Amino acid sequence: MVEARNWITRAFLCVFLALWGAMVHAQGTQSAPPAILVADDIQISQDRRLIASGNVEAFQGTTRLTAQAIAYNPDNGQLTITGPITLDDGNGVRILASQAELSSDLQNGLLTGARLVLNDQLQLAAVQLDVVDGRYTQLYKTAVTSCRVCANDPRPPLWQIRARRVIHDKEERQLYFDDAQLLIRNVPILYLPRLRLPDPSQDRASGFLFPEIRSDSQLGTGLKLPYFIKLGDHRDLTLTPYLSNRTRTLEFRYRQAFKRGRILFEGATSDDDLEPGEKRGYLFGAGRFELNKGYRLEFDIELVSDDSYLSDYDFSSKDRLDSQIQITRTKRDAFLRLGFINYKSLRDDEDDDVSPSDVLEALYERRFFPKSIGGEIRLAAIAHGHRRESSVDTDANGDGIVDGRDVVRFSLEGEWLRTYQLGGLQAQTRLGFAGDAFNISDDATSASSDSEFTPMAALTLRYPLAKQGRGRARHVIEPILQLAYVGGDNLDVPNDESTRVEFDEGNLLSLSRFPAPDRRERGWTTAYGGTWARYDPEGWSASVSAAQIIRQDAQQDFTVSSGLTGTDSDFLLAGQIRFVGGLAVSGRTLFDDTFDVTKAELRGDWSNSRLDLSGSYIWIDEDPAIDQNEPIGEVAFDGAYRIDRFWTASLDMRYDIEEGRAATAGAGLTYENECVRVGVNLNRSFADSTTIEPSTSLGVSVSLRGFSADTGQSVVARSCGKQAK
Repeated sequence: MVEARNWITRAFLCVFLALWGAMVHAQGTQSAPPAILVADDIQISQDRRLIASGNVEAFQGTTRLTAQAIAYNPDNGQLTITGPITLDDGNGVRILASQAELSSDLQNGLLTGARLVLNDQLQLAAVQLDVVDGRYTQLYKTAVTSCRVCANDPRPPLWQIRARRVIHDKEERQLYFDDAQLLIRNVPILYLPRLRLPDPSQDRASGFLFPEIRSDSQLGTGLKLPYFIKLGDHRDLTLTPYLSNRTRTLEFRYRQAFKRGRILFEGATSDDDLEPGEKRGYLFGAGRFELNKGYRLEFDIELVSDDSYLSDYDFSSKDRLDSQIQITRTKRDAFLRLGFINYKSLRDDEDDDVSPSDVLEALYERRFFPKSIGGEIRLAAIAHGHRRESSVDTDANGDGIVDGRDVVRFSLEGEWLRTYQLGGLQAQTRLGFAGDAFNISDDATSASSDSEFTPMAALTLRYPLAKQGRGRARHVIEPILQLAYVGGDNLDVPNDESTRVEFDEGNLLSLSRFPAPDRRERGWTTAYGGTWARYDPEGWSASVSAAQIIRQDAQQDFTVSSGLTGTDSDFLLAGQIRFVGGLAVSGRTLFDDTFDVTKAELRGDWSNSRLDLSGSYIWIDEDPAIDQNEPIGEVAFDGAYRIDRFWTASLDMRYDIEEGRAATAGAGLTYENECVRVGVNLNRSFADSTTIEPSTSLGVSVSLRGFSADTGQSVVARSCGKQAK
């Protein structure tokens, strides 16, 4: 009987609530959806007031209201609500209050003891809160913070903004403050009679960003105050004045997105004491556009007023700038690239006038799969040209380099590849040709033109062996042998493009290991080696490769540092290992038959829930043929350690082994929680040249969360617990 009576009561309430919703809807605008009320108990008083109590919920469109009791007066259409009250608009705006007087459509009214929560990030506590037309929320005597406030914690939040009045505009998603004070704990730091800030739902809004304090040994102590300007839905501009006792700098960044591409420009202009009376600046720009028929346009601009400007202001560590524009089209069986590059060196020992500064290149590649002969045919056509600013056609300095040489080269390559499977043996054949033609100007030591035809052939054999180890580990051993022939003779043309040669796993089976076609390996060559690998998805995995090249004739254009001099190359040894715990190490080295090392490289990374470490070691033997008169040795380290949920420490360093001193060093400490991010970093550059001086910089940055300061990273919020007595 009790269950039946409860069922009849609930059915009656549902019918009554539907009728009440229709009544409220009739009193409101025709466009507003009807209101729905759900409660444990509903009564109608003698003066026709509707009183709902016990777990009350009211719905109006996406707006949801929960309370302890609601009384509806049909004479004035007002709702008297007893708290605790929660009013959620369904779009990230939530109001908490103790008492409220609202209109029946929940769009206007007065709430006391109220708290406004925006996107679960920013909370505004006020003595009184007014809701106007469902758009504006006015709060009086307000405290604003994104820090978590615990009821049993007597301490004030880490930061807060107190204001006489705050208005939240839901449509514009802006917060307007009257008589605002910024407090750290309870200490006033800044007063502003008027203040406008975006609410947390804003991705992009015009206004000041949080400043950064910077102290530099060359530029002095100054302040960076960025201002973000929203120029529309698809473009924006950020201006950052940087003022100190030694510089007046304006930094800028412009971004714009188009329907089929985007551009980005950033730069700065400075008037400082480092170069008195000189206007200094830089401009970096990049863009990419998807054109019709699969073409892509890309450009990159890098300009600077003087060689040391980027280093002085820590804008970039680049010591060579490259500005380029190119058009590419990539299809399954075809590739096209047209490009132009301009180089500018910022190094003391490089002269742009005698270095190839303008480079123009066109490349077209095509693949065919003829059924009649099988395999794959590859064709490539290349046009290349580079020029120097100088027009001196002789070796003016006696170093074997003509200052003004300009070169134009045309190359045509073709090859046929086919793979045969003979049981467990895999054989790949390659037959091909190359034609190269050169035109040389402003060089009295070389012929003005020359050409060469080069036939090529190669046979590569592989015999992979696999074995299943313990558990799910799998071992693979693959010996490799290649016999190759490249005909013709190298032309007596200057070596402008293939001055730096690398020997590694990537070009082990190449028919020419020169980086450009102005040089080709000639004669008979044998490459042999092998690889062992262990794969285990639940354990450690590793691979080791070893190889050597033996040729009929030594190639005179290979230098010592390449590891390819003489008839027998250095031994190539490379490997990597990866553990389940997050540690990964890879290395590569070249050494001769007496174990003298030409090059060595080692890299390692280790990452877990609290630690991120990465380091590298590199060593290259001296090679006077490429103006490397001393060995190069360097160790680099970069790491971050999460001390606890909020604190993170970082350290990075580059150490020059040959010089016996650090090149750069830096350290940082960051505190981050749900409401603030504070970072302190210290950097030291030990570089010393005629254009770059050693410098030390200290930077302090502060970001208050809750005002569109989302970094895209998850943030740990403090938990509220019992306070120790």
